[in-house]
Amino acid sequence: MANEQNDNPPDSGRLKLILRALQYRNFRLFFIGQGISLIGTWMQTIALSWLVYRLTNSVFLLGVVGFAGQIPAFVIAPFTGVFADRWNRHRALVVTQSLSMVQATTLAVLALTGTIAVWQIILLSFLIGLINAFDTPVRQSFLSEMIDRREDLGNAIALNSSLFNGARLIGPAIAGMMVAAVGEATCFLLNAASYIAVIAALLRMRITHHPNPSAPRSVLHGLREGFRYAFGFEPIRDVLLLVALVSLLGVGYTVLMPVYASAILHGDSHTYGFLMGAVGIGALSGALYLASRRTVIGLGRWIARASLLFGAGLVAFSVARVLWLSLILLVIIGFGMMVQMASSNTILQTIVDDDKRGRIMSLYTMAFMGMMPFGSLMMGSLASTVGVSETLLLSGLICIVASLIFARRLRVLRGLLHPIYARMGIIPEVSTGIQSATPFPSSPGS
Repeated sequence: MANEQNDNPPDSGRLKLILRALQYRNFRLFFIGQGISLIGTWMQTIALSWLVYRLTNSVFLLGVVGFAGQIPAFVIAPFTGVFADRWNRHRALVVTQSLSMVQATTLAVLALTGTIAVWQIILLSFLIGLINAFDTPVRQSFLSEMIDRREDLGNAIALNSSLFNGARLIGPAIAGMMVAAVGEATCFLLNAASYIAVIAALLRMRITHHPNPSAPRSVLHGLREGFRYAFGFEPIRDVLLLVALVSLLGVGYTVLMPVYASAILHGDSHTYGFLMGAVGIGALSGALYLASRRTVIGLGRWIARASLLFGAGLVAFSVARVLWLSLILLVIIGFGMMVQMASSNTILQTIVDDDKRGRIMSLYTMAFMGMMPFGSLMMGSLASTVGVSETLLLSGLICIVASLIFARRLRVLRGLLHPIYARMGIIPEVSTGIQSATPFPSSPGS
């Protein structure tokens, strides 16, 4: 209980606590640039899904487009993690963001000229997925280079997550209105323009690149080393497996949202925007909660709780038939999803060796983003066969079971982490935090 009390500072200092990573100039620039760019990204995501459904009226093709955009993260992300440990991450991000702007511009031109076809959307979705497979591990690893003090890294990760989900809140709402008023093409064009902000922010940063002397010369050797390191250490392995399972069987629910908005709630693009905006509210709330925490104490327990909350939210959402209830449940779903994923990211980044950070973040990318295409394809196919509601219900139940299994594993992880943290020289709060992250009573003297 004392730990929980210490984690609640007076109101006068709470805002400063939440925003403490913004004291670093490079992170401030990143935060502002990414904030603008991510709004455009979410506008494009919503407009693209609506465009596909409008052109095809096919749940299956929605799943195919989602699969095409996410499969590169599964196939090549582990290899890109090796490069993330070798490259100048700052320069690599400038390149990936520039390529993303080209992709969005191409999509806008095709839509504005009225020549866009589903096969082109699938191809361009695959292209942005390929770019993101390089961008995401590099960007996640780059966070540590923008933060001078390691104890503020968790706050930076939480703020980055809050930025992503603040954009999720704003972008879909704008996209829903713009699609109804002027069509999907304008959303694609504004997304292309939004990349200027993040590229400009990256170019203004003052980053000193420190080559990694331990970086593997051989890609295959580096890949093997990364897998051995991750799956030979049970806490990293268990966190990655839970992230992968929830991403595969739960997060794919978003591919069904256009159908849910149209066929079940009998709405339009505005309804779709509201549904995705509700997810954003919940996810933003979860990210801000994590940002307000002083340490990672209790994050293991929150991973289990959040996974359970996410699964229960999906089960309830599967039977909801009115908009107001659906919105409330999506807030809960968004909160659970964000707390689980961001807490997992924070724990991984806290315990990983610096020379393997890129590879572990690439495995996290593979577990989170890489499993989504299979989930999107599977949920799209399953929904076409048994129905949208039944698919959501099954996904929620499986996530609940996974959360309970992870909760049981926390008892084992507690005994493994203390000697690891002591050997690595990690701050005591972190060690205490993971060990006390079990929902079960501690044994005497532990």
